[in-house]
Amino acid sequence: MFNDHSMLRYLTAGESHGEAIIGVLEGAPAQLPLTPDDINEHLARRWLGYGRGGRSKIENDTVHIYSGVRFGKTLGSPISFRIDNGAYEKDKAGWPEKMAIEGEPPEDMEKVTMPRPGHADLAGKQKYEHDDMRPVIDRSSARETAMRVACCSVARRLLNEFGIEVGSHVVRIGDVGFDEPEEWADRRNALIEEGGGASALYETADESATRMIDDGMTERCVEHIDQTKKDRDSLGGVYEVVVTGVPPGLGSYVHWDRRLDGQLVQAICSIQAQKAAEVGDGFFNAHRPGSQVHDPIEPREDGAQAYPRGRHGRGHNHRHAARRAGLHETDPHPHQAARLGRHGDGRARADPLRAERHHERAGRVHRGRGHRRLHRGQRVPAEVRGRLRARDPAPR
Repeated sequence: MFNDHSMLRYLTAGESHGEAIIGVLEGAPAQLPLTPDDINEHLARRWLGYGRGGRSKIENDTVHIYSGVRFGKTLGSPISFRIDNGAYEKDKAGWPEKMAIEGEPPEDMEKVTMPRPGHADLAGKQKYEHDDMRPVIDRSSARETAMRVACCSVARRLLNEFGIEVGSHVVRIGDVGFDEPEEWADRRNALIEEGGGASALYETADESATRMIDDGMTERCVEHIDQTKKDRDSLGGVYEVVVTGVPPGLGSYVHWDRRLDGQLVQAICSIQAQKAAEVGDGFFNAHRPGSQVHDPIEPREDGAQAYPRGRHGRGHNHRHAARRAGLHETDPHPHQAARLGRHGDGRARADPLRAERHHERAGRVHRGRGHRRLHRGQRVPAEVRGRLRARDPAPR
C-alpha cells in the first residue's frame, strides 16, 4: 500500500540490467522472526509458469538483507534488501559498460530509438527527454517486481503471525480458461477448506505448469501457449488472489483514499502489464440484476452475522475462518477474492504472486469489541499473537 494510512511502506530502486535492484521496507514491528529463506522461497516461486523467457535461465534470485534484522528477528527499523541481477555479468550484451554509473557512453554503443508498442518506451522518452530509451526500458521493466516480492514477503510473514494467508491461481490464459466464477469456485473453496487457509491454494497451483487448479485446463493452456509462440504472438491472462483469516475493519468508508477496494486495485494495477482488476464478481455482476448480486446476510452459530457467498469479494463462510471475518469495513467474511486481467509479453506469465504481495496489510487486529493498532516499530504483542494462533476470541 502507498498512502499515509499504511503501516508498511516500501521503495525499490535499480534497473533491469544494472548491477542490482535495491529495496527498503519501513514500518515492520520489532521481534518478527525473519530469515532470508522466508523471502527466497517466494522469489523462487516468481519464476514459475510455462513459457518463461531466456532470462529465467540466467537469474538465480537470492535476497541479501543489509539492515533491520538481527539474529533472525526484525529490529523495528527500516529493512534494506539487495538482489543481484545475473544478467549484468552473464549476458553478453556488455551491460557493465552500457549501464555504468560513471564516465561517458561507449563510442560504439547503439542507442535505442525505436519504441515498443505496449510498453513505457515512447511515453518515458517524451516525459524525461532521453535521447536513448534504454533508461526507460530498464526501469519500467517487470524485473523490478523481484524486489516487490522481497519487500512484501516480510508483510506476508507478519500476516502469518495472525493466521492470515494469501493464495492465488490462474483461471484463464488467452482463449483457454474458465468463463464464470462458479466453474472454479467449488474446487478453490475445497482446497482452502482442506488446507485450513489460502496457502493450500497457491501450493496446489504451484504444481501446475500454468498455475491452474485443473489438470485438463493446464494441458490445454500449454498447447495454446506453444501454438501462440509459433505464431510469434502474445497472450494475456486472468488470475485470482484469495486472502483468508482477515479481520473486519480493514479500510474505511469514511474517506475515499481509505477504501480498501480502491487501495487493492491501485496496488494491483501498478504492477507492470496489469490492465484490469475486479473485486469479487465485479465484471460479471454488471450483467446481473441486483437481486443476484447483493450477498445475503445470515447468522452464524456464534450469533454473529456473515456473508455465505462472495459476489462482492467477501468470500465463502468457511469454519476455519469464521472467527476472523473478512476484507471489508465492518462485515465479517473469511476471505476476499480479486480477479485480475493482464496482457503481457506473450509468455503467459500471469504470476499471481506479484499481486499478492501488494494488498497484504496489517492494520487493526479486531477481536470482539476491542482492537489494537500496531504503530511503526512497535512489537506485535505476545498475548495477541498467542490468542490469534489459538484462534480464540478475545474476552468481552
